[in-house]
Amino acid sequence: MITSLVMLVVYIIVVGLIVWLLNYLIDNIPMDEPFKRIAKIALMVISVLILILILLQFIGVVDGGLPRLGK
Repeated sequence: MITSLVMLVVYIIVVGLIVWLLNYLIDNIPMDEPFKRIAKIALMVISVLILILILLQFIGVVDGGLPRLGK
């Protein structure tokens, strides 16, 4: 159980860092405003879906997805 909690925290930190980096890149790449807003919305939707998948896998509802060391 502790291994699964540690892996959950690691996955959330990694996803958070990747989302922060992509958000930073979207802010610094010169784009028109509507495209920048669409890219940010798409990034947030995808990141929320990934976090939901990670949490569903953690509680055992979803069997596929990201690999777990605890199995």
